[in-house]
Amino acid sequence: MDNAFNSPAQVLEANMKAGEGKVKLPLLKCILLGIMAGAFIAFGGASSNAAVHNIANQGLSKTLAGCIFPVGLMMIVFVGGELFTGDCLVIAGVVGKRFNALAMIKILVIVFFSNMVGAVLIATLVYFSGLLDYTDGALGAFTIKVAYGKATITPFKAVCSGILCNILVCMAVLMATAAKDIAGKVWAIFFPISAFVIGGWEHCVANMFYIPAGIIASTNSTYAARAEELYGITADQIAANLNIGGFVSNLIPVTIGNILGGMVFIALPLYAIHKSKLVNKTK
Repeated sequence: MDNAFNSPAQVLEANMKAGEGKVKLPLLKCILLGIMAGAFIAFGGASSNAAVHNIANQGLSKTLAGCIFPVGLMMIVFVGGELFTGDCLVIAGVVGKRFNALAMIKILVIVFFSNMVGAVLIATLVYFSGLLDYTDGALGAFTIKVAYGKATITPFKAVCSGILCNILVCMAVLMATAAKDIAGKVWAIFFPISAFVIGGWEHCVANMFYIPAGIIASTNSTYAARAEELYGITADQIAANLNIGGFVSNLIPVTIGNILGGMVFIALPLYAIHKSKLVNKTK
């Protein structure tokens, strides 16, 4: 009788084989898959913001957001997409000598910037759709608040938060690989992603939506006024922090943390533990 799920060694082997396919992707296909993944994650961010923007209790707000945000990774796993944070797992294929480090770096760079295109596109469409008008502009103000908080996080906190985030994201990817049916994959994705959202940890691709969405929202005088009214964020604070510089100052340390979380805390230890059980063992 077949096991109900794939073993950890089988999961690692499947992930390494997937990595071999990723590094061979044609450029256009890789870009399109990256754009799709960035857009899907942005949908999770936009819809969870809409659900929680008027909830004062932080625990309740984060829990509800954690129940909605996982839809982004579910869409990627079930329909297709290349997500930078999950793709950090391809380091296992490098140490397993399935492909070289340059191939890994190339795919990660392409996916990273393609994710950004998809996320920023959805942020722009969300603004022009009128969604941020919810609750007399309170959703627009909340969007500014979220972006402001991310743009002003200290680099050390951003790195640590990025590590914690991608430990959970990569576990969701691997657990989904362990499951053999779609229901199992749904729950495998749901709980780790929910935990990362409830923890409030930093995800570089999600921030490619959240911060540009806040920057765009801050150009609307109604939303900016509501942000000062509801959260005490002044126009001067917005001007000083919600800009390209604030975006980059968040993205760099968060991305470093995400890379460390996925590669150093998950992929490399799993390879060291299970390498003797892999189909194509390192010579």
